[in-house]
Amino acid sequence: MAQENCFLPLLIDMSGRRIVIFGGGSVGERKAQLFSRYADVTVISRDFTPCIRQMHSAGDLSLVEADAGGLSAARLDKFLEDAFLVIPATSDRAVNERITSAARRKNILSNQVDAVGDVTVPSIIKKGDLTISISTSGSSPAFSRFVRQRIEEVITPQFSDMIRVQENLRTYLKENVPGQKDRKEMLWQVLESSEVWEALQVSYEKGYNVALGIISEKINGKVR
Repeated sequence: MAQENCFLPLLIDMSGRRIVIFGGGSVGERKAQLFSRYADVTVISRDFTPCIRQMHSAGDLSLVEADAGGLSAARLDKFLEDAFLVIPATSDRAVNERITSAARRKNILSNQVDAVGDVTVPSIIKKGDLTISISTSGSSPAFSRFVRQRIEEVITPQFSDMIRVQENLRTYLKENVPGQKDRKEMLWQVLESSEVWEALQVSYEKGYNVALGIISEKINGKVR
């Protein structure tokens, strides 16, 4: 029986980490657009899409003009130095497999575009401090996109505002309510309050003031 992949969803701080993408075509472009927002990206290829060149001109990534399929073992290893993640995105499956094997020998993670590698990239929803990732472990990227679109219909701008409300109320409650259980109940009451959600549609400030009123009433009730 084949061993199943054990993928664990993680949020990793990618700042300062080096991502190496082999292939400057449409797939490499898509990967570069994603990862350059979070990490230091280098794209290695004979040719690059206009978009990748534009990103390089803007200082978003580094380019190395080289034939990934013609690299010696020593030069390939040199390109992999200090890499956190390697993405073989050439149009040649054999070249991609060679790059993946070289990365694994160095214990470097790989995100394969034509097979299930060490890392799969989920479909991502990012709204302020709210991050939702959706994955089918590579089984159906289309279904991941479908689920993302359905969730995006529910996620309104008020969700990120509610996160701010909760963050500020947590600070306030830690200073005024000693019991962790009491703080949790109060924060949950704010989350379930239709008055707070309706006020957030007007502005963050109005929503926060309504939430603070609910909290203050609960605190005063416990003091009595």
